[in-house]
Amino acid sequence: MSSGNSDQDFVEYVVKALVNNPDAVSAERTIDERGVLITLKVDQRDMGTVIGRDGKTVVALRKLLKVVGAKNNARVNLKIYEPEGSRPPREERAPVDTSMVDDFKI
Repeated sequence: MSSGNSDQDFVEYVVKALVNNPDAVSAERTIDERGVLITLKVDQRDMGTVIGRDGKTVVALRKLLKVVGAKNNARVNLKIYEPEGSRPPREERAPVDTSMVDDFKI
């Protein structure tokens, strides 16, 4: 790991060890007035692995990243890149009040 971007290197190292497609893992580091933002890109098929059940894996990764940031006196945040259209469309539902009114017509 290079000392200049140890937070970025750390994220890439850990995530590559977790996923099935480590060659598709990349992290981009940007700095602004709020601190460091690491944007993580992974293969779409590995998204569930990185997020984990109930988001526990990504929460743990963010906590570890905060420790790495604190060691370097920086506020570090992690964002997982999700390309537009990567989620299946949500099923359209009628509003609750409309459907209930139809059920209770006399």
